[in-house]
Amino acid sequence: MERADIEQIFEAYFEKYKKTEGDRTSWSAYWTEMTGEGILELNLTKCPRGTIFKIFVDKKKVDEVAGWDAFFEALDALASERPGLCDPDRIFSDMEAII
Repeated sequence: MERADIEQIFEAYFEKYKKTEGDRTSWSAYWTEMTGEGILELNLTKCPRGTIFKIFVDKKKVDEVAGWDAFFEALDALASERPGLCDPDRIFSDMEAII
């Protein structure tokens, strides 16, 4: 799947499922993927600091990056390390199906 498609899908998912962090300056949306390899959670947050992504594996934060370029680098690294857990084509196809 192309980066532009992934970005568009995740942004649409964010707009549909975002929740405020309490003060209405920060908004987040989570995606959880459960596989035989573990649990992957992707968090997209938009706040005064910018667009922040947090990546969790089995409920432990493994990365936090700012901006789309850094997100794609982190996602590629995770997909290389844990291919059974992180398959961007599957994740974002599933995400697209529910929006």
